[in-house]
Amino acid sequence: MPNIGPLEIGIVVAIALVIFGPKKVPELGRSAGQAFREFRNGVSGKEGENEQKAVTPAEDVPAAATAAAAPTEATASAPPAPDDDKA
Repeated sequence: MPNIGPLEIGIVVAIALVIFGPKKVPELGRSAGQAFREFRNGVSGKEGENEQKAVTPAEDVPAAATAAAAPTEATASAPPAPDDDKA
């Protein structure tokens, strides 16, 4: 297998920029790095070590997802509805 030099790396980067665009390439690199890190930790048995770092910040989570996940005080403290079918 031939050695990979700077010219070949530059060509691959240029093709990635053309295909995905400059805004998407960092996201792809970040997700590939995270997948590689999780795979490496899974193989070595270090599961759970980086779970604290993998949690997404609250500002990245959409408001609708946060509202759906956390019950409000009114719904959490409301008594259950009576069953009218028990006659």
